[in-house]
Amino acid sequence: MASSMNKVEDEAFVTLVTNDVYSYGALVLGQSLRDAGTTRQLAIMVTPQVTQAMRRQLTFIYDVIQQVDPLDSQDAAHLALLTRPELGITFTKLHCWRLTQFKKCVFLDADCLVLQNVDDLFEREELSAAPDVGWPDCFNSGVFVFRPSEETYQGLLQCAVGQGSFDGGDQGLLNTFFNTWATADIKRHLPFVYNMTSAVSYSYRPALEKFGRDIKIVHFIGTSKPWRYSYYPETGTLTAPDGGNYHAERYIKAWWETFYKRVRPRIEEEQGIDLSGKFGKLHLEVSPSGSPGESSPTEDPQLQQWEKGQMDYLGKDSYQNIEKHIDTVLNDKSK
Repeated sequence: MASSMNKVEDEAFVTLVTNDVYSYGALVLGQSLRDAGTTRQLAIMVTPQVTQAMRRQLTFIYDVIQQVDPLDSQDAAHLALLTRPELGITFTKLHCWRLTQFKKCVFLDADCLVLQNVDDLFEREELSAAPDVGWPDCFNSGVFVFRPSEETYQGLLQCAVGQGSFDGGDQGLLNTFFNTWATADIKRHLPFVYNMTSAVSYSYRPALEKFGRDIKIVHFIGTSKPWRYSYYPETGTLTAPDGGNYHAERYIKAWWETFYKRVRPRIEEEQGIDLSGKFGKLHLEVSPSGSPGESSPTEDPQLQQWEKGQMDYLGKDSYQNIEKHIDTVLNDKSK
């Protein structure tokens, strides 16, 4: 179990997962916070779709695991503007304001990776966040400082009902509710290094080269998450998924190195399986038992169903079928 010794008891880093696939991101995120030497609690909110096997893995990293019920914006028109209809479920993020056992928290999306200690964020006040690269007068809701409060939670729900979200997701709603962020207090503007969106299409490359050493948190926005890449541990090389946006390779490698060296051994030990022979080309997915499986990005038409937590446990997504596919791939490579 995660140790709470020598930690600040009333402050926490918080994240959210709604299925097992994103839970792999949360495992790496939590491990990166531990490796960076945080002295704060780690808390994770999970929805009922997260399996018991995965929850057990999360207990080795997180001090608090809180089940929450999904909230969906059900705002198809606004979500269509983003061409990301699955983001409606991110309204579930509002539950973080109900973690009132903590006085102050820092929320991190599960697709973040911490590169340096960021405990200094707890010196900031609600709502502190970094500008969004798409519209800098709005903040990006992937990393923000907040104070849990039932009153704020109820206010956010009323705002959602009364005004909705201009992008259909949590970011539009939070920017509507905390609508003085852009003008009221510059101290609540986090430097970009605390929420560096690593997609190549978003990055100002000369600045990335100059200030890259100062980056503290990498945020893998978009659809091409690190777990969708294929990783070759013997050579340390990557293959990007087909389609989607791409991220700076150095940060994808950092994510995979954390997974491969720090997270994978615990999965193997706990579940009694040997993954070493199955990592020649791993495109990370999850089986009903919570163990990773392998598939090729170009051969994965049900990826979106997986990421929504909609697995065919008794059919094509069964553990036996995944194992059979792995054995077939390995046999083909040995010929």
